[in-house]
Amino acid sequence: MKDVKITGIDVTLCETSVKGNFADSTRNVETIGFVVVQVHTNQGAQGIGVTYHEVGGEAIRDFIKYAVEPKITGRSPFETEALYEEFFHYMRGVGRKGLAFCAYSAVDIALWDLKGKILDMPLYRLLGGNNPQVPVYASGGWTSYSMEELVNEAKMMVAKGYKKIKLKVGVDGGRNTAEDVKRVAAVREAIGPDIGFMLDANNVWRAAEAIQFANRVREYNIEFLEEPVFADDIPGLSEFKVGTDIPLATGEHEYTRYGVRDLFMNHAVDVLQCDVTRVGGYTEMLRIMAMSQAYNKAFAPHGMEHMHMHLVAVAPNGLYLEKLFMFEEVVKKVFLNAPEPEDGIIIIPDKPGLGLGLNMDYIESCKER
Repeated sequence: MKDVKITGIDVTLCETSVKGNFADSTRNVETIGFVVVQVHTNQGAQGIGVTYHEVGGEAIRDFIKYAVEPKITGRSPFETEALYEEFFHYMRGVGRKGLAFCAYSAVDIALWDLKGKILDMPLYRLLGGNNPQVPVYASGGWTSYSMEELVNEAKMMVAKGYKKIKLKVGVDGGRNTAEDVKRVAAVREAIGPDIGFMLDANNVWRAAEAIQFANRVREYNIEFLEEPVFADDIPGLSEFKVGTDIPLATGEHEYTRYGVRDLFMNHAVDVLQCDVTRVGGYTEMLRIMAMSQAYNKAFAPHGMEHMHMHLVAVAPNGLYLEKLFMFEEVVKKVFLNAPEPEDGIIIIPDKPGLGLGLNMDYIESCKER
């Protein structure tokens, strides 16, 4: 094992057409896809990792090929701590948030996948876990949906066995909270009182507006309100927590443990939602998870359920995974037999590493585009 060396990295942009009208309170979704990374070794083992191909996938690909691959070739995939620290400082001048961290996140995930494959262990077992069953909630309900579309999707989620669902709020760019309240009420009536119900505002309001909205919908038993104010407005997040008793979820737009530390120290989060495909991969996410336990906060990562399932499986404070319905098509195209939730539970495959295989016919077709 000590002789395993990295020999190169392949990077592929995979995307699907946007079918339907996906818009939240602050933006329209124009691209749905993944940046797929394959890290190769001299002994034939290959690790896979992904990050988002939404805005800047081409830049992520080029950063990996021109900045990461030359520095990582010849190194051992077991050097995840050393490599992360080197790249953290190497990248600090070009972005301590954003595309550079997304790029390295995908590479780090692939290294952890490699470690599991070389050791012939699923990652959740390598990390000390013993339970492959992880709860999942359904996520969708875009603000661009009509009331009928919104209610029908919520009913569909429940019919598929999900015990918890999350929908978007912030209609008309956050300027029509009266309509938001009507939509929340209609969904709660449709799904009944026993289904967990979360809301995502996608950074749309200022603190005072967010507090007013939260207190208008608290009667509908809201499990959390996600990103009610701009993600970097930590004072605004703190103000929100003081003004309402609805739990505050945030963190998907933090990229390092330092940003997460600031959320904790400023009492600006209840449910931490960092994304392993943005924060630097498993190496940094494990540090963040430990911090969340030290501050006694819940952990419920953003999206990418197949990248996060091993992490939530081992986190004592892990609540659940998020299944973003808009990614269903690209997940089915990129991966072979990726596990699907049943009755709101995903079962991690008893396979080494991430437990995922790539559909190489589809990957190769993406390279030809």
